[in-house]
Amino acid sequence: MEPAPTPLPASPAPAAPSSHPARGRAPSSALLTFFARLLYPVRQLGRWVNNTAEGLQRLTAFTLITLVTAIQKWSVAPRVIHPLVREQIYRTGIGLLPLISLMGFGLGFIIIGQVLLLLIEHGQIKLFSTIMAPLIIREVAPLAAALVVLTRVGTAMVTDLGTARATGEVEALEALGIDPIHLLVVPRVIGLTVSVFVLTLYLVLTSLLGGYLMGFAHGSVLTLDDYFGGVIRALSWVDFPLLGLKTLLLGASTALIICYRGLAEPLRLEQIGDVTARTVAQCLVSSLVIDVVFLVLYVFL
Repeated sequence: MEPAPTPLPASPAPAAPSSHPARGRAPSSALLTFFARLLYPVRQLGRWVNNTAEGLQRLTAFTLITLVTAIQKWSVAPRVIHPLVREQIYRTGIGLLPLISLMGFGLGFIIIGQVLLLLIEHGQIKLFSTIMAPLIIREVAPLAAALVVLTRVGTAMVTDLGTARATGEVEALEALGIDPIHLLVVPRVIGLTVSVFVLTLYLVLTSLLGGYLMGFAHGSVLTLDDYFGGVIRALSWVDFPLLGLKTLLLGASTALIICYRGLAEPLRLEQIGDVTARTVAQCLVSSLVIDVVFLVLYVFL
């Protein structure tokens, strides 16, 4: 007979779980949760700063590429590019003259006219030029012209470019050996920049004229020469180059952001609405930042 197998030793029974949890874990876990919630806004801020810095880096690269392309290829295909530039100037500039005229006279009647009447009432008409020249020429007119171009033309422009990117038109141009930056971006940037500059000057003139007509209707004793002469005397030589530089930067930054958001990233048709909304918000922030920078320059110069 074979010997009976030796029985295996019984494994020890698992220890019954303690009814009392470890005393050190609960406070440690609660402390970690507290610090995680406390640092959540910091993480979000860091993520936003990182995304913003990355976006600015890409936008700067896109700006440099556009500038180099405009300089190197300005004489390439002039029969195609130059008419496109003129078309953009007409579309974003001349086409908006009626709206800018209405806005200019409205600003003149509402802002300049009311201030003029108050100064006449209190016998401080000599302060008119000192108050209104910086307000209208330095601040209101450039920013208002840029915002009008953005809302009236910029939204349609980013939609056009986004649609071209979503439907594969940009890739088709590249396959044909055509530079999309040269054909789609450069004319829009030049046209929108020139338009904002010209519309700003036109808005300044119409708003000042509207304010004079408002004051004249209420019995202002100022002649037209005294009125515009006082405005010119209230300005310094720094105002004129800074006004030109500010309007050019407002127009160029708006156009570059529009073209970048419309072309730089792959899009689907259903994303165009969201991209347009984000583009408008970014252009508004860019315009306000430029306005604040030039306000500081006006103060120190």
